[in-house]
Amino acid sequence: MAVSARPLLAALLLPALLLSAASAADSKNNPADELVSLINSNRTARKASSLSDNQGLGCIALQYIKAYEGQCNQVGQNKKPIESSFTDKFAPDCGVQAATLSKITGRLLACQSDYASPAEAFNILVDDAKSLQVLHSKNHTEVGAAVSGTDGGGPYFWCVLFSDGKPSTSFKVDGEVPKTAIHPGCFSGNNDDCMGAKNGAVSANVGTPRLVAALLFAIVCAFAL
Repeated sequence: MAVSARPLLAALLLPALLLSAASAADSKNNPADELVSLINSNRTARKASSLSDNQGLGCIALQYIKAYEGQCNQVGQNKKPIESSFTDKFAPDCGVQAATLSKITGRLLACQSDYASPAEAFNILVDDAKSLQVLHSKNHTEVGAAVSGTDGGGPYFWCVLFSDGKPSTSFKVDGEVPKTAIHPGCFSGNNDDCMGAKNGAVSANVGTPRLVAALLFAIVCAFAL
């Protein structure tokens, strides 16, 4: 009786294991979103307001990175894209409606040869009195963050843009999804899976390998019963 019960028990457990696999596939992993979470935690700990995570602004932060063309030595040299780039280049590349662009009230940018975790990137971005002032400014209402490698590897850039726009109406995206959602790099606010150092900070659906692993685990467990 105990032997014949095993297939029945396996049949009962397999659907539960498959459900667990599906849940694993639905989980999200985006270092840009993690950075925004760290920014908001730091702000609220110091009695500043939490900022809205705007995907349009996040996408523009990614375009801001790409404007450096992998030239890490240009960061920190007071060299930055010209202001007209936001209207003429960054917004169109993201599908952000030009009429909804709002003032950029602050920016943080860092670059290094090795990939940094979001917590490490936060410490690199906010490392002096000036960057702390930018981080805690009361002029901000929303934020967008991005990370990208160069040609599938280093150097790695991290960028945070702050704005004083209205979260519900600023940096609006045509079709609700920024054009660069399938391009290399990760940006915040778009609820997308995004790999870190393993894939040069390239947007990717990591749910598939998780699902395969979970399915294999479910099958092994079923036959082991």
